[in-house]
Parts: sequence; C-alpha cells; structure tokens
Amino acid sequence: MARILTRQDVQKALPMPRAIKAVRDAFVQLSAGRADVPLRTALDVPRHNGVTLFMPAYLSVDDQMALKIVSVYDDNPDKGLPLIHALVVVVDVETGAPAAIMDGTYLTALRTGAASGAATEALAPPEARVAAVFGAGAQGRTQLEAVCAVRSIEEAWIYDVESERAGTYADEMADRLDVGVRVAETPAVAVGSADVICTATTSSRPVFDDADVQPGTHINAVGAYTPEMQEIPSQTVLRAKVVIDHHEAALAEAGDLLIPIDQGVMTADHISAELGEVIAGDASGRESSEEITLFKSVGVAVQDVAVAAAALEAAQAMDLGTDVPL
Repeated sequence: MARILTRQDVQKALPMPRAIKAVRDAFVQLSAGRADVPLRTALDVPRHNGVTLFMPAYLSVDDQMALKIVSVYDDNPDKGLPLIHALVVVVDVETGAPAAIMDGTYLTALRTGAASGAATEALAPPEARVAAVFGAGAQGRTQLEAVCAVRSIEEAWIYDVESERAGTYADEMADRLDVGVRVAETPAVAVGSADVICTATTSSRPVFDDADVQPGTHINAVGAYTPEMQEIPSQTVLRAKVVIDHHEAALAEAGDLLIPIDQGVMTADHISAELGEVIAGDASGRESSEEITLFKSVGVAVQDVAVAAAALEAAQAMDLGTDVPL
C-alpha cells in the first residue's frame, strides 16, 4: 500500500513553520556530511522549451529517502498551466517499497520558501519589517509566506514584469498574510526600502540594480538554477556575505555565482559558508547591521525529502490522503 497525497492534502498537513523546521534540520545534516545527495539529472526537452529533473536523496540521521521528478516548461504559463509540475515518491527505507506518492508542484514551492525562511531566520536583521518579492508566481507566494513566518513583516512589495499578475498577487497575499502588499512599478521602488529581498524568477539577467540595495539587506535568491540564469547583479554578490545551500550544487548550477566567476571578478572563495553550517553554529552568519547577506539556493533534494517525510507523517496522523495498492 502507498498513500496518495494531493496538493490539498500537503497544504493541510504541513504549515510553513513546520516546513521551515524540517528544511533547517535537513540543511544541518547535509553540511555535516550526513546526507547522500547525487547531483540532479536533467533531461532537456528543447523541442518543447522545457527541462525535467530527477532529484533523489537520503538523510541518514532521520533515515528518510525520497525522489522528486520536476519539470520546468517555460511556455506553460502562456497555456494557462503551471510553470512547474512535480511528483514526489517517498521510499520506505526499511523495505525499499514506495510509502507515498504526493503532489510535488506545491511541495516544491513550499520547500523552496521554507529554505528562504530558514535563511532569513539565520541571516536577516532581527528588526526587518519590509520585504520585496520579485516574481508573482507560486514560488513568490511561498517566499513571502516564509519570510513572514520568521520576521514581523509589516509591508511587502511585489514586482513582476506582468503588472496584472502582480496585482493579483498583492490582493491574494495581503488577504492571506494580513500584511500590506503593494505593487512596485519599478524594481527600484521594491528594493529601495526592503530589509529582505526574495527573487523567484527565471530571468537570465539581474532583476534589480545593485545601487538600489541598501546596507543591511538580506537577499534570498532562489530563481536562477542554471549556469546561464542570473537574478542578482554581480556587484551585489561581490559586496555581500554569500551563503549557499550546497557547495557542489551551487558551483555546478548557480548562475548568480558562476557568471561573476566566469567574468573573472570573483572566485569560489568568496562563498562564506553553507546554510547548514551557519544554522549549526559552525560558521558565522550576519556580523553587523550594515552587512548585506545573500542566500543563494539552486534547490537540493534533501529539502524535498525532509518536507515530504514531514508531510507524510502529519497526513497519517490527520488521516489525510488515500491508501492504494500498487
């Protein structure tokens, strides 16, 4: 028997604060060498302007295993479809049998938001009150939700190249989070007063100007996941303390870091630490109120394993989902 969990089941089972805790613990295990995480396998589908990724991982401390299959098809929004489709299979580590099959589309947004929540908790100014989000999609929604879960955000700005999407986002998130959410007409408006910036786009060029980033800002950069994609200006990367999710993955896929390295303006030594090291106290986090901190994440499968396992455990306790024979 395997339990099938829909998007609604996952949403009911795992609120953001619990997802943040699960991801935080997973990052600590990853940085401590207590996780087996092969680099994800990517199958490009240029005929349909998409890519499908296969992401397995095993967390040895928690004894949890899962595989995520996630597709990113750039033409989908024009077809009225989600940019990202995903499925997660949780594996019973004692028998190797599939324990659960669940929607991975929402789970991907949830675990990505949770990673930024963990990073914001560890690196952002404690007094942060204003957030800015770039990208009005599903990822942008969980980014703001996660930041609000760990900081007392009073005002948020949303910027998207499609103003109508930004307006819909602002109305929805203001109602959901009871926070004032305003549409920024320009990136400079969004960035200028922000204590925390989240970028969740598929842009191949920086989405704001370095000159607009104020001292003390914390940035979560989660959208660019290939060497060719770049959301953060190279100048901002250079003047920030850079914390990443995983060295191997970041140096293979993070265009926000690889592009300035290829330009010869930075080396990999500029990376300060992995987030798991900061959380565990093995590396320094924010060291002054004026310091700019940057969390660069390309997404690591330990996030999916931790969140999927937590969702399954909660769903079983809440009697959510459907058990089916395979």
